[in-house]
Amino acid sequence: MDIGGTKIAAGLVSSDLVSSGPTLGLLRTQFVPTLALEGFETSLRQLWSAIDAVIDSSAQAIGICAPGPLNPKTGVILNPPNLPGWRDVPLAGLVSERYGLPCRVENDANAAGLAETHYGAARGFSSVLYVTISTGIGTGIILNGRIYHGKNGAAGEGGHVTINYRGRACGCGVPGCIEAIASGKALAELGRNPSALTNAELDELIEALAAWLGSCISLLDPEIVVIGGGLTNIGHTLFSRLRGAVPSRTINQFASATPIVPAQLAANVGILGAAATVLSYETQTLPSTSSGSAVSRA
Repeated sequence: MDIGGTKIAAGLVSSDLVSSGPTLGLLRTQFVPTLALEGFETSLRQLWSAIDAVIDSSAQAIGICAPGPLNPKTGVILNPPNLPGWRDVPLAGLVSERYGLPCRVENDANAAGLAETHYGAARGFSSVLYVTISTGIGTGIILNGRIYHGKNGAAGEGGHVTINYRGRACGCGVPGCIEAIASGKALAELGRNPSALTNAELDELIEALAAWLGSCISLLDPEIVVIGGGLTNIGHTLFSRLRGAVPSRTINQFASATPIVPAQLAANVGILGAAATVLSYETQTLPSTSSGSAVSRA
């Protein structure tokens, strides 16, 4: 399952996803609106309806990716800004109780980064910075082929890194987060059409993202940066200009050789990411999935 601020995507995913590939391994999908503004109970009912539409008796485990902050170790959704009312929700427990299956909950950007590492644009790399720029901005940090969770499972909230400490307040309450400056929601609130930016608006967007990505590269020194999300529909101009601008925004002397590339898994990245958390080493405590399927909820 893939729980987003505007839609919930569900998929039944084959356990031989690595060998069959992301196209053949995705057996069935369902998409429903989240109805997030109607509150937790409504959006939870939407989640149940999406799961019910794809699950069958072959399912052995459930993977869910959702917006952070959340704790992947406990499966608790903490307080995501784009899901009103989702505060301290023990989602893994609720899902396991309802469906009688083990459940793994992961931050959506972390899960997407794992999916791109296993099946997409970052195949062959073990140190990956994944970025999604859409309604909000999220990041997934993959180190040595594994999601970096941090002490409390709260690492990787790159969208809430401040680049202007006197800037406009983010939905998380902190001023100057990159999400409050360069996300689709932020652009819309500033009266800008994310799909039709003027040259001056695009210049400002590139400058903000380059400053932020340069800092991320200074901190992490990744092998590759993969960027997905709706704002990447800007296309080649976005990527070529970021590749040109980022090296001057970091102390990392190798940054000019760090690939900055588009994500490959598109609309199904959340479903595949949720499945990856179940099917990979990340979920060794879950039962074997050598046969059957995993229901993926992100």
